Amino acid sequence: MSEGESKQLIATVERAADVLTLFTTVESSDLGVTEIAKELELSKAVVHRVLNTLVSKGFIETDDRTRRYRLGPAVLALGEAYVERLDLRSHALWFMRKLSETTGETATVSLRYEHEQFYVDQITPSRQVKLSVSLGRRRALHDGAPALVFLSLLDEQEREAYIAEHGRTGAIPDPDALRQQLALIREQGYATDEGDGPSEPSSIAAPILDHRGEPTAVIGLCGPRERFADVRDEAIILLLDATTHLSYHLGRPRNWAISPPEF
Repeated sequence: MSEGESKQLIATVERAADVLTLFTTVESSDLGVTEIAKELELSKAVVHRVLNTLVSKGFIETDDRTRRYRLGPAVLALGEAYVERLDLRSHALWFMRKLSETTGETATVSLRYEHEQFYVDQITPSRQVKLSVSLGRRRALHDGAPALVFLSLLDEQEREAYIAEHGRTGAIPDPDALRQQLALIREQGYATDEGDGPSEPSSIAAPILDHRGEPTAVIGLCGPRERFADVRDEAIILLLDATTHLSYHLGRPRNWAISPPEF
Protein backbone atom coordinates (compact mmCIF):
# COMPACT_ATOMS: atom_id res chain seq x y z
CA MET A 1 0.00 0.00 0.00
CA SER A 2 1.40 3.38 -1.02
CA GLU A 3 1.68 6.28 1.40
CA GLY A 4 -1.17 8.07 -0.37
CA GLU A 5 -3.44 5.03 -0.12
CA SER A 6 -2.55 4.63 3.55
CA LYS A 7 -3.48 8.25 4.30
CA GLN A 8 -6.75 7.88 2.40
CA LEU A 9 -7.61 4.74 4.38
CA ILE A 10 -6.90 6.49 7.67
CA ALA A 11 -9.08 9.43 6.64
CA THR A 12 -11.92 7.06 5.76
CA VAL A 13 -11.68 5.28 9.12
CA GLU A 14 -11.65 8.62 10.95
CA ARG A 15 -14.76 9.76 9.09
CA ALA A 16 -16.55 6.51 9.87
CA ALA A 17 -15.64 6.89 13.55
CA ASP A 18 -16.88 10.49 13.51
CA VAL A 19 -20.21 9.41 12.00
CA LEU A 20 -20.72 6.69 14.60
CA THR A 21 -19.74 9.04 17.44
CA LEU A 22 -22.21 11.66 16.19
CA PHE A 23 -25.11 9.27 16.77
CA THR A 24 -24.10 9.00 20.44
CA THR A 25 -24.03 12.77 21.02
CA VAL A 26 -27.32 13.93 19.48
CA GLU A 27 -30.75 13.65 21.07
CA SER A 28 -32.43 12.26 17.96
CA SER A 29 -32.32 8.50 17.42
CA ASP A 30 -31.95 8.95 13.65
CA LEU A 31 -30.18 11.38 11.34
CA GLY A 32 -30.34 12.36 7.70
CA VAL A 33 -27.43 12.74 5.33
CA THR A 34 -27.76 16.53 5.30
CA GLU A 35 -27.67 16.73 9.09
CA ILE A 36 -24.61 14.51 9.32
CA ALA A 37 -22.80 16.42 6.58
CA LYS A 38 -23.52 19.73 8.29
CA GLU A 39 -22.48 18.56 11.77
CA LEU A 40 -19.22 16.99 10.55
CA GLU A 41 -18.50 19.55 7.84
CA LEU A 42 -18.29 16.89 5.16
CA SER A 43 -19.76 16.70 1.69
CA LYS A 44 -22.95 14.70 1.22
CA ALA A 45 -21.13 12.41 -1.20
CA VAL A 46 -18.55 11.50 1.43
CA VAL A 47 -21.26 10.96 4.06
CA HIS A 48 -23.17 8.69 1.65
CA ARG A 49 -20.10 6.54 1.05
CA VAL A 50 -19.34 6.22 4.75
CA LEU A 51 -22.96 5.39 5.60
CA ASN A 52 -23.20 2.77 2.88
CA THR A 53 -20.10 1.03 4.25
CA LEU A 54 -21.40 1.15 7.83
CA VAL A 55 -24.80 -0.16 6.70
CA SER A 56 -23.16 -3.10 4.94
CA LYS A 57 -21.40 -4.04 8.18
CA GLY A 58 -24.47 -3.62 10.37
CA PHE A 59 -23.20 -0.62 12.33
CA ILE A 60 -25.86 1.62 10.81
CA GLU A 61 -29.44 0.88 9.75
CA THR A 62 -31.45 2.82 7.20
CA ASP A 63 -35.17 3.50 7.08
CA ASP A 64 -36.18 3.14 3.44
CA ARG A 65 -39.35 5.14 4.03
CA THR A 66 -37.76 8.23 5.64
CA ARG A 67 -34.25 7.76 4.19
CA ARG A 68 -32.82 8.44 7.63
CA TYR A 69 -30.18 6.47 9.47
CA ARG A 70 -29.82 5.05 12.99
CA LEU A 71 -27.34 2.87 14.88
CA GLY A 72 -27.42 -0.82 13.93
CA PRO A 73 -27.14 -4.08 15.88
CA ALA A 74 -23.38 -4.43 15.30
CA VAL A 75 -22.87 -1.43 17.61
CA LEU A 76 -24.69 -3.23 20.42
CA ALA A 77 -22.67 -6.40 19.85
CA LEU A 78 -19.47 -4.37 19.97
CA GLY A 79 -20.54 -2.63 23.17
CA GLU A 80 -21.52 -5.88 24.86
CA ALA A 81 -18.19 -7.45 23.88
CA TYR A 82 -16.38 -4.48 25.47
CA VAL A 83 -18.38 -4.70 28.71
CA GLU A 84 -17.86 -8.48 28.94
CA ARG A 85 -14.10 -8.02 28.70
CA LEU A 86 -13.93 -5.03 31.02
CA ASP A 87 -12.40 -5.80 34.40
CA LEU A 88 -14.37 -3.31 36.45
CA ARG A 89 -12.63 -4.28 39.66
CA SER A 90 -9.15 -3.47 38.34
CA HIS A 91 -10.38 -0.11 37.03
CA ALA A 92 -12.07 0.65 40.34
CA LEU A 93 -9.02 -0.31 42.41
CA TRP A 94 -6.88 2.30 40.68
CA PHE A 95 -9.33 5.05 41.58
CA MET A 96 -9.84 3.64 45.08
CA ARG A 97 -6.10 3.74 45.69
CA LYS A 98 -5.94 7.38 44.61
CA LEU A 99 -8.99 8.27 46.71
CA SER A 100 -7.45 6.66 49.78
CA GLU A 101 -4.07 8.31 49.23
CA THR A 102 -5.62 11.74 48.68
CA THR A 103 -8.04 11.69 51.61
CA GLY A 104 -6.12 9.46 54.01
CA GLU A 105 -9.20 7.30 54.54
CA THR A 106 -10.50 3.88 53.51
CA ALA A 107 -11.92 3.38 50.01
CA THR A 108 -14.31 0.51 49.31
CA VAL A 109 -16.15 -1.10 46.42
CA SER A 110 -19.36 -3.02 46.98
CA LEU A 111 -21.96 -4.96 45.03
CA ARG A 112 -25.64 -5.80 45.52
CA TYR A 113 -27.22 -9.23 45.71
CA GLU A 114 -31.01 -8.99 45.72
CA HIS A 115 -31.81 -6.83 48.78
CA GLU A 116 -28.37 -6.91 50.37
CA GLN A 117 -25.09 -5.03 49.87
CA PHE A 118 -21.64 -6.48 50.46
CA TYR A 119 -18.06 -5.21 50.17
CA VAL A 120 -15.79 -6.96 47.67
CA ASP A 121 -12.57 -4.96 48.15
CA GLN A 122 -11.01 -2.08 50.04
CA ILE A 123 -7.92 0.12 50.12
CA THR A 124 -6.91 1.26 53.60
CA PRO A 125 -4.62 4.24 54.34
CA SER A 126 -1.14 3.89 55.80
CA ARG A 127 -1.95 5.44 59.18
CA GLN A 128 -2.24 4.00 62.66
CA VAL A 129 -5.95 4.70 63.17
CA LYS A 130 -8.00 3.58 60.20
CA LEU A 131 -11.25 1.85 59.37
CA SER A 132 -11.65 -1.45 57.57
CA VAL A 133 -14.76 -3.27 56.37
CA SER A 134 -15.71 -6.96 56.44
CA LEU A 135 -15.43 -8.25 52.89
CA GLY A 136 -18.30 -10.48 51.82
CA ARG A 137 -20.49 -9.67 54.81
CA ARG A 138 -24.01 -8.83 53.68
CA ARG A 139 -25.87 -5.78 54.92
CA ALA A 140 -29.46 -4.65 54.50
CA LEU A 141 -30.00 -1.97 51.85
CA HIS A 142 -30.89 0.68 54.43
CA ASP A 143 -27.69 0.11 56.44
CA GLY A 144 -24.89 2.54 55.55
CA ALA A 145 -24.07 4.86 52.66
CA PRO A 146 -23.17 2.24 50.00
CA ALA A 147 -26.31 0.23 50.75
CA LEU A 148 -28.47 3.35 50.61
CA VAL A 149 -27.12 4.16 47.14
CA PHE A 150 -28.29 0.76 45.88
CA LEU A 151 -31.67 1.17 47.58
CA SER A 152 -32.19 4.64 46.13
CA LEU A 153 -31.67 3.32 42.59
CA LEU A 154 -34.11 0.41 42.76
CA ASP A 155 -37.18 0.96 40.62
CA GLU A 156 -39.99 2.61 42.56
CA GLN A 157 -42.12 -0.51 42.95
CA GLU A 158 -39.26 -2.63 44.29
CA ARG A 159 -38.05 0.20 46.52
CA GLU A 160 -41.49 0.72 48.05
CA ALA A 161 -41.92 -3.02 48.62
CA TYR A 162 -38.58 -3.08 50.46
CA ILE A 163 -39.50 -0.10 52.64
CA ALA A 164 -42.91 -1.57 53.45
CA GLU A 165 -41.44 -4.95 54.39
CA HIS A 166 -38.76 -3.55 56.69
CA GLY A 167 -41.11 -0.89 58.05
CA ARG A 168 -43.45 -3.60 59.32
CA THR A 169 -40.60 -5.25 61.24
CA GLY A 170 -39.43 -1.98 62.76
CA ALA A 171 -36.06 -2.12 61.01
CA ILE A 172 -37.01 1.15 59.32
CA PRO A 173 -38.60 3.28 62.07
CA ASP A 174 -39.52 6.25 59.84
CA PRO A 175 -40.30 5.19 56.25
CA ASP A 176 -41.16 8.73 55.14
CA ALA A 177 -37.83 10.08 56.36
CA LEU A 178 -36.06 7.28 54.49
CA ARG A 179 -37.99 8.11 51.30
CA GLN A 180 -36.84 11.73 51.58
CA GLN A 181 -33.26 10.59 52.14
CA LEU A 182 -33.36 8.31 49.09
CA ALA A 183 -34.81 11.10 46.93
CA LEU A 184 -31.92 13.36 47.99
CA ILE A 185 -29.40 10.64 47.13
CA ARG A 186 -30.85 10.31 43.63
CA GLU A 187 -30.83 14.09 43.20
CA GLN A 188 -27.25 14.74 44.36
CA GLY A 189 -25.73 11.48 43.11
CA TYR A 190 -24.21 10.28 46.39
CA ALA A 191 -25.13 9.12 49.89
CA THR A 192 -23.73 10.10 53.27
CA ASP A 193 -23.75 8.39 56.67
CA GLU A 194 -22.58 10.57 59.54
CA GLY A 195 -22.57 7.89 62.25
CA ASP A 196 -24.13 8.22 65.68
CA GLY A 197 -21.21 9.58 67.69
CA PRO A 198 -17.71 11.15 67.47
CA SER A 199 -15.99 7.77 67.40
CA GLU A 200 -18.47 6.22 64.96
CA PRO A 201 -17.59 5.80 61.25
CA SER A 202 -18.63 8.45 58.78
CA SER A 203 -18.94 7.57 55.10
CA ILE A 204 -19.91 8.70 51.63
CA ALA A 205 -20.72 6.56 48.59
CA ALA A 206 -21.62 6.96 44.91
CA PRO A 207 -22.63 4.51 42.16
CA ILE A 208 -20.85 3.25 39.08
CA LEU A 209 -23.56 3.23 36.39
CA ASP A 210 -23.69 1.21 33.19
CA HIS A 211 -24.93 2.44 29.80
CA ARG A 212 -28.55 1.92 30.92
CA GLY A 213 -28.05 3.96 34.07
CA GLU A 214 -28.16 0.84 36.27
CA PRO A 215 -25.74 0.63 39.23
CA THR A 216 -23.11 -2.07 38.73
CA ALA A 217 -21.14 -1.25 41.88
CA VAL A 218 -20.76 1.44 44.53
CA ILE A 219 -17.53 3.17 45.54
CA GLY A 220 -17.33 4.45 49.11
CA LEU A 221 -15.01 6.34 51.44
CA CYS A 222 -15.13 5.99 55.22
CA GLY A 223 -13.23 7.14 58.27
CA PRO A 224 -13.61 8.14 61.93
CA ARG A 225 -16.32 10.79 62.12
CA GLU A 226 -14.32 13.70 63.58
CA ARG A 227 -11.36 13.17 61.23
CA PHE A 228 -13.48 12.46 58.16
CA ALA A 229 -15.29 15.78 58.59
CA ASP A 230 -12.06 17.61 57.63
CA VAL A 231 -11.88 15.98 54.19
CA ARG A 232 -15.57 15.30 53.51
CA ASP A 233 -16.25 18.11 51.02
CA GLU A 234 -13.11 17.40 48.99
CA ALA A 235 -13.80 13.66 49.19
CA ILE A 236 -17.29 14.06 47.71
CA ILE A 237 -15.90 15.88 44.67
CA LEU A 238 -13.14 13.31 44.15
CA LEU A 239 -15.55 10.43 44.62
CA LEU A 240 -18.06 11.74 42.09
CA ASP A 241 -15.30 12.38 39.58
CA ALA A 242 -14.01 8.81 40.04
CA THR A 243 -17.44 7.20 39.63
CA THR A 244 -18.15 9.37 36.59
CA HIS A 245 -14.95 8.07 34.97
CA LEU A 246 -15.78 4.47 35.82
CA SER A 247 -19.35 4.86 34.55
CA TYR A 248 -17.99 6.28 31.31
CA HIS A 249 -15.97 3.08 30.82
CA LEU A 250 -19.24 1.16 31.08
CA GLY A 251 -20.87 3.24 28.36
CA ARG A 252 -22.52 5.92 30.49
CA PRO A 253 -22.36 9.29 28.67
CA ARG A 254 -19.83 11.63 30.26
CA ASN A 255 -21.60 14.53 31.94
CA TRP A 256 -19.32 16.68 34.06
CA ALA A 257 -21.37 18.46 36.67
CA ILE A 258 -18.09 19.18 38.42
CA SER A 259 -14.53 19.51 37.23
CA PRO A 260 -12.67 16.41 35.93
CA PRO A 261 -10.35 14.72 38.42
CA GLU A 262 -6.75 15.79 38.83
CA PHE A 263 -5.40 12.44 40.06
